[in-house]
Amino acid sequence: MARDTSTVTIWLQKYRTGGLSGLLEIKKAAGAKRKINDDAIAALIQELKTGKGFSSDGGIVECLKKEHGLEIEYGTVYPLVRHRLGAKLKVAPPQSYKQDEKLVSESKKTRCHSQLSRKTSSTGEVRSLFVSG
Repeated sequence: MARDTSTVTIWLQKYRTGGLSGLLEIKKAAGAKRKINDDAIAALIQELKTGKGFSSDGGIVECLKKEHGLEIEYGTVYPLVRHRLGAKLKVAPPQSYKQDEKLVSESKKTRCHSQLSRKTSSTGEVRSLFVSG
């Protein structure tokens, strides 16, 4: 039968205690208990729908701790919020106060234009990839 004797022994014990139905019964492990309860998830969804959002995933951890008394790690919160709930942070990442807004916007325009154009001949002629309608 190509099975270990310990496996056959377990099968025989199951048959003796439960008969054929006991031997054929498939048991499934219950799994780990959720760390974030349904009430906290519902409140989190509601907060994310308001549009106010959180400044960081750490802010979500603090919110769960403060409002629901849950000690949840960042590594648990991120997959829940990002993958299961499909939410992203609503606040842009901080920028340096030294940045000049005008230079940043010009840099973005130049970078986008250079990415959307390419050389089409050996003379260095640049052809735009924009389609004119």
